[in-house]
Amino acid sequence: MNLPFAPQSFAALLVTVMTLAHGSVSAQESFRVELGRDGETLGDMRPVFLKFESRPLPAISPLEVARRYQKLFESSDEPEVRIDALNRLNNIRDRSGEDVGFSEEREAAIYEEVLESYESILAKGSFSGRLDELLYQMAKAHALIGQPEQSIARLKQLVGLYPNSELVPEARFRIAEAAFSAGRYAEAEAGYRQLLEHDSHQELAAKARYMLGWSQFKQGNPAWARASASFMAVLDQQLPDHSALANPPAHSMDMLEDTFRVLALMASRQSDARTLADWLDGRESSAWQHLLYDRLADLHAVERRYVRAVSVNNAFVSEFAGHTASPDFLAQSVSYWQLAGNTSKALAARDDYIQRLGAEARFQTMTPEQKGLWAQYSRFLADHYYATGTDLSSRNQTAAASEAWAKAAHYYERLAPRSEQAGELLHLAGDARLLAGDRTEAVRNFRAAAYDHRHGHSRDSAWAAIRIVREDLELASGESRTAALLVLSNEEQRYAEAFGPDERLSGLRADLANRWYDLGEFERALHYASSTLTWERAGVTERYAAWLVTARIRQKNNEFGLAERAWREALPLADEASQDAESQRRSLLEQLASAIYQQGEKAARAGDATLAVAHFQRVEGVMPGSEIAIKARYDAANTLLRASDWLAAINELQRFRIDYPSHELTPETSEKLVLAYQESGQGLKAAEELLNRSETLANPWPTRLRAAAIFHAEGDSASRNQLYKNWLAVAPTPDSADEHVQHQTMRQRLIESGDSVIAVREQLLARERASQWHSDGTLKWAADAALFFGAQTAERFAGIALVHPLEQALARKQAAMQQAQEYLQEAESFAGDGVRSEVLYRRAELYRTLASDLMSSEVPAELNEMEAMQYQMLLEEEAFPLEEEAMALHARNHERIPTEGFDEWIQRSLEALATMHPGRYDRQLRWMSWTTDTNQGGS
Repeated sequence: MNLPFAPQSFAALLVTVMTLAHGSVSAQESFRVELGRDGETLGDMRPVFLKFESRPLPAISPLEVARRYQKLFESSDEPEVRIDALNRLNNIRDRSGEDVGFSEEREAAIYEEVLESYESILAKGSFSGRLDELLYQMAKAHALIGQPEQSIARLKQLVGLYPNSELVPEARFRIAEAAFSAGRYAEAEAGYRQLLEHDSHQELAAKARYMLGWSQFKQGNPAWARASASFMAVLDQQLPDHSALANPPAHSMDMLEDTFRVLALMASRQSDARTLADWLDGRESSAWQHLLYDRLADLHAVERRYVRAVSVNNAFVSEFAGHTASPDFLAQSVSYWQLAGNTSKALAARDDYIQRLGAEARFQTMTPEQKGLWAQYSRFLADHYYATGTDLSSRNQTAAASEAWAKAAHYYERLAPRSEQAGELLHLAGDARLLAGDRTEAVRNFRAAAYDHRHGHSRDSAWAAIRIVREDLELASGESRTAALLVLSNEEQRYAEAFGPDERLSGLRADLANRWYDLGEFERALHYASSTLTWERAGVTERYAAWLVTARIRQKNNEFGLAERAWREALPLADEASQDAESQRRSLLEQLASAIYQQGEKAARAGDATLAVAHFQRVEGVMPGSEIAIKARYDAANTLLRASDWLAAINELQRFRIDYPSHELTPETSEKLVLAYQESGQGLKAAEELLNRSETLANPWPTRLRAAAIFHAEGDSASRNQLYKNWLAVAPTPDSADEHVQHQTMRQRLIESGDSVIAVREQLLARERASQWHSDGTLKWAADAALFFGAQTAERFAGIALVHPLEQALARKQAAMQQAQEYLQEAESFAGDGVRSEVLYRRAELYRTLASDLMSSEVPAELNEMEAMQYQMLLEEEAFPLEEEAMALHARNHERIPTEGFDEWIQRSLEALATMHPGRYDRQLRWMSWTTDTNQGGS
C-alpha cells in the first residue's frame, strides 16, 4: 500500500537546489523590451527596464531578446551593464519558462568572469540597482564556481544588511542548507527554524520545514521527538485534507515519500506502532496518519521482518478500526505472510480480514476494491478448506476432513449473499456441509441455491437437496419417517414447479408412490404413481414401479377392474424393469389372476352369477393349472349352485373333476353334484354319486345310507332294500335313540316291501325288546311284529288236532297257545291301547278255539258207551271255562266302545259273541249319534 506518487530517495532530494531570485511569476504575466531610446544600436543601448504587466507577451520572441542581452553582456565593458544584462537574462528565462540565455557550462564560466564586476561595484560603494540583488547574485556566482564558503558569506551579508529583502528567505534557506551539508545539524535546525519563524515564503517554508525535520533527525534519538513533529508538520502542510491526499502536489512527491520513510525509520528504531501512537496522541485526526503505519509496515517488510510488519498493521486496525484504510492494512498482512512463505499465517490473515469486515454495517463502508478483496479472500479460503478436506479424507483423517469442509461451507455461505454467483456458492456450501456431515444445513444451502439464487445448475442444487432428504428418509422410523416422507414430497413438488419433469423426478415420483403406499397413504401414493405415468418420457423402471403401486392400491380398495388393468400394464414392462424377470412375471400373473378372481367374488356377492362365473373362468386363461385358477373353476361351479343353475353347475363340477382328479377340492365336488342332481330332479344320479363316493371312504355306510334315503325317496325299493340289508347285516348295536330308530325304520321298510319279512320281523322285534331307546314308531312296529307272530302261532295252535294220545296233543296245543299268548301280551306291552282290541280278540279266539277243539276231540276207541259219555262230559267241563274266558275277553272288547270307539277287532269280537251267545248278541244294532237336541232321540 503506497501513495499514488513515485518515490525518490532522500539523497536525491538533498541535492535538488533550485532557487529563484524573485519568485515565480503568474502564467498570465508578460514583459516587453523598449528599443529606440538612447540609441539605435545595441552598443548605444541603455539598461532596459522591465515592466511587468498582466497582458499577453509581445510579438517579439524571448529568444531574440535574450540573444540581444547576451550580446550586450559580451560587448560591454561596464560592470553594471554586464551585471544588469546577466540579471535580465535570468529574469527572461524565469518568466518565459524557455531555455534561453547561456548554457550551464557557459553560465559557470560567465559567473566566474562576472565576479570581478561584482567586486568592482562593491568596491565603488555605489550601484544604480539593488545591492541585495547584487549580493544574491554574487552568492550564486560563488556557488556556481565552487566557492561555497564565499557564497554563504555573501548570503549572510545579505541577511544582515537587508533583513527585509525578499531575497532573505532564500538566503536563510541556503545558509541553513550549507550548515546541514557541513554536518552542523543543530546550526541547520536553528537556521531552518529562523526561516520558518520570520519568513512566509510558502515554497521555501515547506522545504525549510522538511529540512528542519532532517536536521533534527540527524542529531540522533534525543531529537527525534522534535523531528517527528517537524515532519508531521510537513505532512500537515502538504496533505491538509483527503483531497490533497488523493492528488498530492507533483513537485512535492519526493519530499513526501522521504518524510514518510524517515518517520517510519524513527518509529522502527523505537517502539514501532506504539511510537506512532505516541506521536499522534493529542493531535487532530489527519488525512495522512494511516500512511505512517503503512510506511512503517513496509519498512519492516523490506527488511524481511514480517512479524513486526504485521504487528504494525494490526496496531493500526486496533487503533483505527473504523478507518477506511483498515481493510488495506488487513490485506497488507496477507501479502506480508505470503512474502514470508507462511501459508498458515496468510490463511489466518485472510480469515481475520473476513471476520473483522464481515458485519453488514462495516462491509458497506468499504470501497469496491476492498469489497472485492473480501470476496476474493472468502472464495480463496472456501476453496482452500474444501480441497484440504478432500485431501484429508483421502488419507482417512475423517474428523479433520469434516472440520475443513465445515470451514469451507462457512466461507461459501458468508460470501454468497455478496456475490453475483450466489447460487453457485451456495451449491458449493451445500456440498461442503454434506461432506462435513451437517445434512440439515446442506439441504438449506442447496434449497437456497436452487430456488432463491437461481444459477446455471439450480436444477442440480434442487436435486442435491432431494437426494439428502431421501437418504435421511432411509434412516427414519415411526412418526419421524412419515414427517421425513412429507418433507421429501414437498421437495418433489417444489422441484416440479420450478424445473418441470425430468428423468430424475420421474424416478423420485415412483419411489414416493411406493413409500406412501408402504405407510398406507393410498391417495398420496396414487397421486405420485399417476404423475409418473402421465409423463410420456418416464422410463420403463419408473412406469413399472408406478403401475405396481397403482395395481396394489386398486386391489386394496376393492377396485378390482382397475387393478386388473394396472397389472396388465405392468406385465410387459417386467422383462426390462426387473432383474429377476421370470419371477416377477410369475408374481404379476398371480396378482392379475387374483384381481380377476376378486372381480368374480364381487359379482357373486352382488348376485350377478353370470358375470361372476365369467370372471372366474377367465382366471384360468391367465394362469392355467395354477391354484387360483383351480379355485376359480371351483367357485364358478359354486356360484352356479347358489344361482340354482343346476345343469350348468353339474357340467362345471364334472369338468372340474375330470380336469383336476387329484386336487384336494375334487372330493368336495361329489357332495355338490349330489345336491345339483337332487335339485335338478335326478335323484337316482345323486344316489349313484353317493354310492360311487362311498367306495373311496374308510367308513362308507353314512354315505350309502344317504343313497338309500334317496332311493327311498325316488321309489327304488330294490336298491334301497339291498343297502338296508347290507347295512343291517354289519351295523353295530345302536348307541343312541336315533340310530335305534334308524335301524328299526329300515327293518320296517323291508317288512313293508315284503323283502325278508319273517327274518326282518324277528330282528325288529328282538332289537326292540333289547333296546333301551324306543319311539312311538318303533314300538308300533314291534307290536305289529309281535301280533304277526302271535297270529301265526295262533294259526299253528289251531292246526294242532287233539288226537290220541290226547295228553301229548294237548301239551303241544297248550304250548302253542302259550306262545301265541306271549306274543299278544308283548304286542300289547309295546303298543298298549293301539293294539288292545286286536290282542283281546286274538286271545279270546285262542280260548274259544281250544274249547271248541276240546269238545270235538277224538274219543278213545277202547271206551264203552258209558265211558265215552263220561269222557265227553269231562271234556265239556274242561271246555266250558275256556268258552267263558273267550266270552269274557270278547266282552271286554265290546266294553271298549264307549271309550275307545269302534274298530275292526271289536266288530269281530261282537260277531264271535253272537255266535257264542246268540240270545244276547245275535241281533241287529243301529248306532246313533247323540246330541243335546231335545227333539231328537235314538235307540
